[in-house]
Amino acid sequence: MLEMTPPISGLSLANLRDTYEEIHNGHRHEAIDIIEPRGTPVRAVVRGTIRKLFLSKPGGNTIYEFDEKGEYCYYYAHLDRYTEGLHEGMPVQSGDVIGFVGSTGNADEGTPHLHFAIFELGPEKVWSRGTAINPYPGLVDAVKRSR
Repeated sequence: MLEMTPPISGLSLANLRDTYEEIHNGHRHEAIDIIEPRGTPVRAVVRGTIRKLFLSKPGGNTIYEFDEKGEYCYYYAHLDRYTEGLHEGMPVQSGDVIGFVGSTGNADEGTPHLHFAIFELGPEKVWSRGTAINPYPGLVDAVKRSR
């Protein structure tokens, strides 16, 4: 997996809790939730391409970002909105603001957060068919490097 930057500026280790194995809505969470105020900027964690912008019932406003080599997909969900002008196929740099924390989809309206997941892509490179990887260790490393 690529070295990431934190998806939220100023993130501390105290903001991170490994919820990857927890059961949410009847299935394994396979992500980490980062609780932040609504409207907090969400940043691309790697240099890559915005592959899919999607509104889903569970995830609300979501972004699927592929790394430059197309090996990993970084998934950002429950966003309040996207940054103005964001579109599919758009290249992004690590640290670029791509959206804003919210509680869309099935998120609790009173608990805005970023649902962040990582998927290793298979040979077909399909955004919805990757193998989930626990993002917690990579986020811990990203936060430590950002200090």
